[in-house]
Amino acid sequence: MDNDEKEHQRSSPSNFRPQTLTLQKAVDMGEYDSSVLATFPEWHLLSPHMRFLYIKEALDNRYKQLMMQWSEINNILDSSKKPQMQKALDNIQDQIHKVESDREKIYFEYSNKG
Repeated sequence: MDNDEKEHQRSSPSNFRPQTLTLQKAVDMGEYDSSVLATFPEWHLLSPHMRFLYIKEALDNRYKQLMMQWSEINNILDSSKKPQMQKALDNIQDQIHKVESDREKIYFEYSNKG
């Protein structure tokens, strides 16, 4: 078997094994929508309090990711000469406001599930 055949075999779809997304990985990536988290079988085994803790962690992660993204764009050199950067900052700011609003709704929702 020559090098080309070995390379093809390594990269062929039949040998590809995608990493399975887990509930914890989704939370780490900032996914806090309970309808998305409910697609993971283990979600249904959790108490409301444990679900709330996962959602809270995901909200915190998403907020941190957005703040980092905002900072990275804000620190681009000569951003004043790039008006599209302001639009990107505005879009990120809108997402930050949505996360903050969603946080309030989720805290209220889970406070009633006590």
